[in-house]
Amino acid sequence: MSTDFIIGFARGAIEITLLLSLPLLLVGMVVGLIVSIFQSVTQIQEMTLSFVPKIIAVFLALLVFGPWMLNRLLSYCEHVITNLPQYIR
Repeated sequence: MSTDFIIGFARGAIEITLLLSLPLLLVGMVVGLIVSIFQSVTQIQEMTLSFVPKIIAVFLALLVFGPWMLNRLLSYCEHVITNLPQYIR
């Protein structure tokens, strides 16, 4: 195993991690921003108002993006397992 291979392998793992977490993080950020604007406009400072909508939105995003995320993760794992004999050399 060369240094280039290890760096490429780590880069692929980081890329798939970022790609899988991006939709959920974006949904949480957008809903958090909307709730924050709503709280500042109405001057309601309730703690559960900021957490509950984000949790629900991330859960719904997980239901929507879950099959796509699982498909990407399975294809990455299949690629790693298929090429395992080449990695051992």
